[in-house]
Amino acid sequence: MARPEPWQLEPASYPVHIEVPTRFGDLDPLGHVNNVAMAEMFETGRIHFHRRLGRHPREEGARWLVAALTLSYVAEGHFPDPVTIATGFSRVGTTSWTLLSAAFQDGQCIATCETVMVAQGPGARAQVEVMAALDKPLWYVSQPG
Repeated sequence: MARPEPWQLEPASYPVHIEVPTRFGDLDPLGHVNNVAMAEMFETGRIHFHRRLGRHPREEGARWLVAALTLSYVAEGHFPDPVTIATGFSRVGTTSWTLLSAAFQDGQCIATCETVMVAQGPGARAQVEVMAALDKPLWYVSQPG
């Protein structure tokens, strides 16, 4: 995996943040936050981001599904310090969208995550059109250029 771009390692690049506690049970035998726990933390951040949009797919007869997920580790995570998950849109298409997220602990990026979401069902296109119309500075990651 390629190392993340420098802007991906900065919390200010992401519009939505949520602090997630680490648990002793999240640790692997070496004392690091394990990969399953990290994926769950990114899931919490993704759900928080979507809830902040103020919409739920069932309201429009749609389902949101994870089509692809790439999680890249940058540094070790440790208990008991909380992890902040930061998330924003990187792209919104006609039936799918991509979220970029990063996990920060004690101010340092410890992992990044790219998630491709798809909408299915009779209200799917309307759901994605609403997301595409959102104010970019408020919901999209801040990428240079």
